Amino acid sequence: QVQLVESGGGLVQAGGSLRVSCAASGRTFSSYTMGWFRQAAGKEREFVAAVIWNGGRTDYADSVKGRFTISRDNAKNTVYLQMNSLKPEDTAVYYCAAAASPRSGLIYAEPGYRFWGQGTQVTVSS
Repeated sequence: QVQLVESGGGLVQAGGSLRVSCAASGRTFSSYTMGWFRQAAGKEREFVAAVIWNGGRTDYADSVKGRFTISRDNAKNTVYLQMNSLKPEDTAVYYCAAAASPRSGLIYAEPGYRFWGQGTQVTVSS
């Protein structure tokens, strides 16, 4: 069983920055693609960013490209999402997810992820 625990959410003003973290336990973290998704109130959950198992490739949703950065520290079993130039429309619950299969490439769709965290709220005020 894998456990993912997000932290670092909170309230920030528009234009500000925030870093959310996701600590993993329970299996070989370094072998799996990790992703961040978000769900705003009344909307479906959407892909935000992903990083492959060794950190060598990343990708982002168009809405966050150039503002958000995903990274991972395999020694600490942790994946990060650095969010800069935040906008009110970034307000959502942010979830991290771990891929179902090891050594996968970038994964954009939810079925490709097997384990999910409980989410952390990010609120951006205007």
